[in-house]
Amino acid sequence: MGQVLHGSATTTEAVRRAIQHSQESLRTLSKRYGINQKTVAKWRKRSSVADLPTGPKEPRSTVLSVEEEAVIVAFRRYTLLPLDDCLYALQPTIPHLTRSSLHRCLQRHGIGRLPDVEGDRPAKKKFKSYPIGYFHIDIAEVRTEQGKLHMFVAIDRTSKFAFVELHEKATTAVSREFLCA
Repeated sequence: MGQVLHGSATTTEAVRRAIQHSQESLRTLSKRYGINQKTVAKWRKRSSVADLPTGPKEPRSTVLSVEEEAVIVAFRRYTLLPLDDCLYALQPTIPHLTRSSLHRCLQRHGIGRLPDVEGDRPAKKKFKSYPIGYFHIDIAEVRTEQGKLHMFVAIDRTSKFAFVELHEKATTAVSREFLCA
């Protein structure tokens, strides 16, 4: 598995390790690896070859106060409402609350997603397997500005290849022609 470097990284872990184990001068190492002497000095001082995490040590909002965040977190935990419902309920109390700041706050506190509740969704069923060439055929009405059209659709259940035609009438002759095409 390869290592993940940030966009501005000028060294790899192998180069950093070589710098740490070398007795050569900063100038020599910086010329050899094509990097700044300060970078060589930085990796010499460190005991690890891994990048340090960037960003704030304690992430916090620049828009919401600590009290407002506490209100948001308590409200979400108590009500278990979806994001938009929380937004509409909390905006009268916190007028400058936006959807994105609410979402970031909930993510920061580990409640960005509501827990799955048993029975919320019907159980997923697998489709019956069919041989290639088995087509599912449907006819649907499509209303446009010009009037009503009939959409004929044929879908191969295995390859998901779809064939579609629009016709003004859905007669037996049109259906037969669609099947023969």
